[in-house]
Amino acid sequence: MATNEMTGGEALARMIQAYRGGPMFGMGGFQLLPFYDATRRLGLAHHLINDERAGVFAADAYAKVSGRVGLADATLGPGATNLVTGLVEALNAGTPMVVLVGDSHRDHSWKNMTQECRQTEILRPAAKELIRVEATHRIPELMRRAFAVATSGRPGPVVVDVPEDVCHGTHGFSEDDLRTNAANEAAPAIRCRPEAAATEHAARLLAEAKRPILLAGGGVHISGAADALSAFVNALNLPVAHTMTGKGAIACSDPLSAGLFGRYDRIANTLIDEADLVLVVGCKLGEIATKRYALPLKGKPIVHLDILPEEFGRTTDADVVLWGDAREGIADLGAALAADAARIRSRQQGYAALVAGRMAEWRRGVQARLTSDETPVNMARLLHELNLAMPADGILVADGGFAAHWGGLLYDTKRPGRGFVPDRGFASIGYGLPGAMGAALAANGRRVVSLTGDGGFNMMIGELETARRMSLDFTIIVVNNAASGYVKALQHLMYGPGAYQASDLAETNYARVAEAFGCRGIRVEQPGQLAGALAAALPAKGPTVVDVVVTRDPAKMLPGVDNRAAQVKKGDRVA
Repeated sequence: MATNEMTGGEALARMIQAYRGGPMFGMGGFQLLPFYDATRRLGLAHHLINDERAGVFAADAYAKVSGRVGLADATLGPGATNLVTGLVEALNAGTPMVVLVGDSHRDHSWKNMTQECRQTEILRPAAKELIRVEATHRIPELMRRAFAVATSGRPGPVVVDVPEDVCHGTHGFSEDDLRTNAANEAAPAIRCRPEAAATEHAARLLAEAKRPILLAGGGVHISGAADALSAFVNALNLPVAHTMTGKGAIACSDPLSAGLFGRYDRIANTLIDEADLVLVVGCKLGEIATKRYALPLKGKPIVHLDILPEEFGRTTDADVVLWGDAREGIADLGAALAADAARIRSRQQGYAALVAGRMAEWRRGVQARLTSDETPVNMARLLHELNLAMPADGILVADGGFAAHWGGLLYDTKRPGRGFVPDRGFASIGYGLPGAMGAALAANGRRVVSLTGDGGFNMMIGELETARRMSLDFTIIVVNNAASGYVKALQHLMYGPGAYQASDLAETNYARVAEAFGCRGIRVEQPGQLAGALAAALPAKGPTVVDVVVTRDPAKMLPGVDNRAAQVKKGDRVA
């Protein structure tokens, strides 16, 4: 059998090429130089970033939007440790990712080599699996393992740790050695169905319920189940509330949408309290979604469908557990209810109308804030104008903190599917700019807008150079309140006016900063300027920064348009 002598680094690159890997993000070092040289010769799409955190965030957003495996790399030591935050985001969010990390030469390990640290011990709990490559000839086998683990079950990040001598070493690989399984190019690579008896039980409960509600989490999007879920709930007149990552499980404009539930909601929490059955799909029922575990009320019948059995009973006991893929589980429930669907839909017509009526009433009640002319700009007005400007297939990336919560509460998707991409796996700030970069590479012509705070933008501002160098088309809106907004708002709420510590930022004109980086910058200081700024920014080529000066009043910073957000009791946390 003919073989081709190549370095371990080239074998890594050829395996990624065989999996039809998308864009890679990294910052090189000596350990992975053969891999970098091979990507050059093979013409792979590899992009230098300015901070490894940005690289793994960009890979995460690319994977969330495309469903394909996100790819990043880092050199040993500080390069590896800079990956931790983004890896945990991907781990908690179920993002398929393969990350290469260079490591020290094994002949000299633990002899105080430059930048050496116990990186595998640091990275292992941040990843779904960490694979240490101990022999050059095993690289193809272990890369197959990495892609398989990343794309199966609940997807997640896999770290492939490659010692210097393994990457620089050579081996004669045959064509068969470099084979791949095409199923592992994207997630979910394989699907499983819930137990038939449990599905029948759940279907009977749904058929008998008078006020059921479906709670949709991010697992709906990981499974690609949004269209199936929309068809299912419309066949039954079944209302849907969503988490921040579950937004788009059905279109927010759908009459059956009850909007966000949990810490911040419109009408959903009341509906959950009133429901006689709660169907949870692809949702972990974590702290924010349950208002620190106060939802759903104890004793309420719950059916929980999830791909990860460890989530069952973690925060809320379920009467029926459906262990399986969200799309397949919904399809099976629909099939089990098919004979009764028309009857159920007719019976639920009044209930569905009640939900739509309450949402319409809520919109009327908050209209004054959505159209507020106050200066500085009200966050509700900013989101209202963004809703008007965004096309139906647009993608909104939301940074942690304010951006995710305001976007989760007020941004409306116009069709089923992942059109809202928040970093809620770890809820870290700094995701907005690199997230926009990754989303833009996966957008396939869709408009990409990112919402970030000034604090989060400060963290990653150097990636404007990366985005300009890559000629990426997106708009990033900087919520400029000259503060670490959540911290300042919470200090105001808990300790009173003036009791602020380490929560103020310097006043900065980010439009000018963008121009200094060679990008387009637009400054918005009046609410009447929003529509024009968005109209100019969204279709523009290259990165565009829209710097929006919003309220400096910490009493108005917390997400909410009907005053419920400004309530806190001892031991509670509103963030």
